[in-house]
Amino acid sequence: MLASVLSTYTDIVTSVFSSPIAFKAWFAAAALTLAAVQVLTGARIFGKLEHVVRIPRPHVNRVHRWSGRLAVFLTLPVAFHCIFILGFKTTSARVLAHSVLGSFVYGVFTVKVFFVHDRMHPRWVLPVVGGTMAAVLTSLWATSALWYFTQVRFGF
Repeated sequence: MLASVLSTYTDIVTSVFSSPIAFKAWFAAAALTLAAVQVLTGARIFGKLEHVVRIPRPHVNRVHRWSGRLAVFLTLPVAFHCIFILGFKTTSARVLAHSVLGSFVYGVFTVKVFFVHDRMHPRWVLPVVGGTMAAVLTSLWATSALWYFTQVRFGF
């Protein structure tokens, strides 16, 4: 059963990308781009970067929410690939760091969503948690997609 699912997954992914790893790298890069949108719009929501992010108040919240949803959506197939195909590995320092960071990403995401909905915390907590989420995603990207693009192949 699992072999059939993995075969179907590989067939779908390689219909567009040269390999499942290329697919993973490009989806991670797209998620990182959306994480940058998250940081910029989050700063704008907190009254910072008004001169840089010139999106009016009600619209910046919508852009922030939807860029976050899309970023999470893009990370799901990447996580599937990492968990079910590659697994937790310790073959090098880069791979170990990536495996450990990958273990934390959805935990940090859950904490961020909790603090978005919880109004009983100090104002500084949400930017710190959001920044932590951006840092984890950036580190994950650097230990996977950046490595792939610079050491293996920059292409689909």
